Amino acid sequence: MEIDKKKCVGCGNCHAVCTMGVIFLEEDGKSAVNQEECVECYTCYRVCRSEGYPAWFVRALRKVLSLFRLGYLADVDVCPTGALTPPQLEWPRSLRALFSDPTTVHPGTGVSGRGTDEIKSNDVTGRLREGDVGLVIELGRPGIGAHFRDIEKAAMALAKLKPHFERENPVTQLMVNTETGEMRQDILNEKVLSAIIEIKTRLDRIPEFLYALEKIQKEATTVISVGVASKCLPDGTIPHEEWVRKAGYKLSPNGKTNIGLGRPLFQGD
Repeated sequence: MEIDKKKCVGCGNCHAVCTMGVIFLEEDGKSAVNQEECVECYTCYRVCRSEGYPAWFVRALRKVLSLFRLGYLADVDVCPTGALTPPQLEWPRSLRALFSDPTTVHPGTGVSGRGTDEIKSNDVTGRLREGDVGLVIELGRPGIGAHFRDIEKAAMALAKLKPHFERENPVTQLMVNTETGEMRQDILNEKVLSAIIEIKTRLDRIPEFLYALEKIQKEATTVISVGVASKCLPDGTIPHEEWVRKAGYKLSPNGKTNIGLGRPLFQGD
């Protein structure tokens, strides 16, 4: 995101809604964006509606009001002059918006947001069968984000264990070699709000993958969250719970259960 210095009046409203906290006030009293840390999520642009006032008018109004010890404060969801300016993004910076802007549709998967439905659609896709487990590894969060160099570290650590990387996943599509997890070199310095690696393996291998991720977490400059999914057994039990416990981890109580109301896109059970 860019800020038009000719329009900005330094109200600071965009600072509060920045998901990365990287908009700041410069010495000239106008806002600026740390371009290295901005993930192009466009939250500030979507939230701060423009009132379209000329900058000179807002400044003059403030000056007049100050004579009476009064002030002009725009509503918190307003950019009084429409100073926020979405730039024309070129490759590889355009990746930032593809992974960070929830309104952007990823061209490789046709899915908005981070470009993946994750494994939540398994009742339709049938990607996970009996004995399989799906791991969803999310790197990054609002306020910290994730560089692709850290995403590559995680992918390469996982690749050593020979999982199946989901093809319909935007991170997989950026790999030059799924056998090693290596990613395109021109994207490693790009930063996104978060990205998701999706893999499939066997249930009894859950501990191996969790231990590998635990090691990578100590080297990464971001946070790593792991989601675990498996197909419920006929008696309603969840087969991956046992293996997660054996690895020494506890599952979050806010798990999700899909009850299979979608029309299957696969043949078989």
